[in-house]
Amino acid sequence: MAAEEPRHQDAEHQDHERRHHDESNHSASFTGFDPVSPGVGGRRGPPRARGHDVGHTPDVPADDLFLPEPEPRAVRYTVISVDDHVVEPAHTFEGRLPAALQDEAPRIVETPEGHQVWEFEGQLYTQVGMNAVAGRRPETVRLEPFRFDQMRPGCYDAGARVRDMDINGVWASVNFPSMITGFCGRVFFDARDRELGLACIRAWNDWLFEEWYTPHPERIVPLGITYLADPDLAVAEIRRNADRGFTSVTFPERPHEIGLPSLWDRSHWDPIMEAVVETDSVVSLHVGSSGLTPAPPGAGMDALQLGATLFGQLSLTACAEWLWSGYAERLPTLKIAMSEGGIGWVAMLLDRLDNIVDRSGYGAGWDVRPAEVLRRNFWFCTIDDPSTIDTRHAIGVDHIMVEVDYPHGDSTWPDTQDVIEKCWGHIPAHELRAMCCENAAALYRHPLPDHVLPR
Repeated sequence: MAAEEPRHQDAEHQDHERRHHDESNHSASFTGFDPVSPGVGGRRGPPRARGHDVGHTPDVPADDLFLPEPEPRAVRYTVISVDDHVVEPAHTFEGRLPAALQDEAPRIVETPEGHQVWEFEGQLYTQVGMNAVAGRRPETVRLEPFRFDQMRPGCYDAGARVRDMDINGVWASVNFPSMITGFCGRVFFDARDRELGLACIRAWNDWLFEEWYTPHPERIVPLGITYLADPDLAVAEIRRNADRGFTSVTFPERPHEIGLPSLWDRSHWDPIMEAVVETDSVVSLHVGSSGLTPAPPGAGMDALQLGATLFGQLSLTACAEWLWSGYAERLPTLKIAMSEGGIGWVAMLLDRLDNIVDRSGYGAGWDVRPAEVLRRNFWFCTIDDPSTIDTRHAIGVDHIMVEVDYPHGDSTWPDTQDVIEKCWGHIPAHELRAMCCENAAALYRHPLPDHVLPR
């Protein structure tokens, strides 16, 4: 199906399209596809594999793709993972859009290579392999799009996910969207058809609420998306979700990088920020949600490991922008959670903030020092950070949380318990309880089990 022509062609919309086009090309190159192919969030022509960088596995029997089923791990720590991902199943949008729009809903199609990809508004969106590798044999993982039968069911099925959480000793999980949605919902608030994009956002939230949260309210922390291209629509969806129990909404790290107004555009962001504060919704910022670090010319496949290496720098930049936008200073109860950037950069940022205030006089108009605003309004998450976990007191033990990152390539599943023991075993029990679960439970207003470990 050919792509529709954009319905609005004013200068602002054309600039929006250019930004989306540029970042799609960058994302494609990062994941190992040719620039004409869809990559992470890319929306261009059908995928073309490039040499040995991507393997062809659709014909490999599923039994040969997976490691032996893991045994449940001994639970020594109560864990709430604040960064995991759903892989939207093929039926996600079925029956959830208004009748007049249902035929235009995202749908799974199969490519000539045997890959299953999403189609929306005439464009293809891949579920690249590194985003659904839980349980896979390492030698079978490629950057190609996976089929659903090449994924562990816990990637896309809520009941299977809870079973995988039980294997890993994880009490509860915050889940971000995946490729067809974008980590912050950008595919839909960037849709050419505004009414369709909004309907897809509402449908995704309804699917998460009905199939993931409602059957497992103690195990799934409800995080939603919203229509950020329009402040009024964004506010309405934030409130709709909050009224039924959602405690978080995901935004892009750097909105201006994907065609949204800058955080300094107060007319756009003020009502949205006021809504998240009034509803006590955590603003969750996932690393890479506004694109990845541009690769140097000629980097080729080295761009993959380069981009992954710089996750912390992405989070640092985004965190500094959100801090200096002034929203956290003006709104003392605003809660911002940085996801998948680690904590190694946070103490450095705190030092730098104090230095520039004391030596150069920046931030002089604030009633609270910028470093204290950072400690008050921002939360940080870590997979392990073995070399920098001992900076936790400078950051604030009560603002550090654990992530598992299931089912991505960085995930510690099914051995999160062992990773915590190895990297954090020297930390006092009361601090471990805080970082492993109590901080997240307080931030996301989520229940804990009767007995919290370690005691």
